[in-house]
Amino acid sequence: MQFVKFGIIGASGVLVDMGLVCLLADPACLGLDLTVSKVGAAEGALTSNFVWNEVWTFREAARRRRRWRDRVRRFVAFNGICGVGIGIAVACLHLFHTGLGFGLYESNGLAILAATGWNFVLNARFNWRAGGPEDKEGAAAAAGRSGV
Repeated sequence: MQFVKFGIIGASGVLVDMGLVCLLADPACLGLDLTVSKVGAAEGALTSNFVWNEVWTFREAARRRRRWRDRVRRFVAFNGICGVGIGIAVACLHLFHTGLGFGLYESNGLAILAATGWNFVLNARFNWRAGGPEDKEGAAAAAGRSGV
């Protein structure tokens, strides 16, 4: 069930990301550099996704470790894991859009899909595991359901 929730939140993040890419990169809007636009859009979506994953997808793990220090650590770890995902997305965006000539939005959608599996598996396994026996079981179950 966690992967489904993660996917639903990810879909909302796609909307945030696409909206920000449109605003930042589209020549009809701000027309900023594609890489800068993609990184900014992905970080906006990432922040939104973290908040929703914290309160819905991984609520139980977040409740067990709810001090601000724990939340900041999870946010930093989420940024690190998803930062690699952003790198994957930027590389794929350039491959599909610049290299293969696909449209901007189709390329961005494919880039997002490429990073989704990476983001879920690593976050479920390492980020929302608080360290106790119940957390290890929950993370193992989440990783098992994700095909790892």
